[in-house]
Amino acid sequence: MKDERKTLSKKISAETGINSARCYQCGKCSAGCPLANDMDITSSAIMRMLQVEEPETDETVLRSQAIWLCASCEMCISRCPMQIDIPKIMDNLRQESVARKMENPLAGQTVVAFHRSFLDMVRTTGKSYEIGLVVDYKLRSKKFFQDLILAPKMFFKGKLPIVPETVKDKAGVRKIFTNSSKKQG
Repeated sequence: MKDERKTLSKKISAETGINSARCYQCGKCSAGCPLANDMDITSSAIMRMLQVEEPETDETVLRSQAIWLCASCEMCISRCPMQIDIPKIMDNLRQESVARKMENPLAGQTVVAFHRSFLDMVRTTGKSYEIGLVVDYKLRSKKFFQDLILAPKMFFKGKLPIVPETVKDKAGVRKIFTNSSKKQG
């Protein structure tokens, strides 16, 4: 088998259509990122690590908190002179991290739990259902009392419907998830 780094680079390029070698390390993405101070590796450093093509850097990137903290706000794209879609790369890296069972343990209880809860909710209803999402997230993250006082306020303002809305074409949504799983596996 080829070394893991080349496999990851090719996989990212094939799945996103983005060539990380186009990044010339100006650092504007990291300078504009509202979450850069909270990340263990900045977006520009991740881009560089992808360019290095070393198995060790693959593992570092896939185990990082940064890929889970990216909010996909697209500030990086708006600042990038090469218009590199870093959020798309980060999303692909999250998928690869899960596939390889390399999720960051600190992100695992919160961000990964939310990620899985959200996707499971969309898979089930075709859209987000807040109460179901919150319950599933609380069970996965074990953060049972975090934000507990917000729930009654949101409920009485009509922000938390009891019955979930669903899309008409649930089969179509399931097909999207099935096709995505086949592509990943």
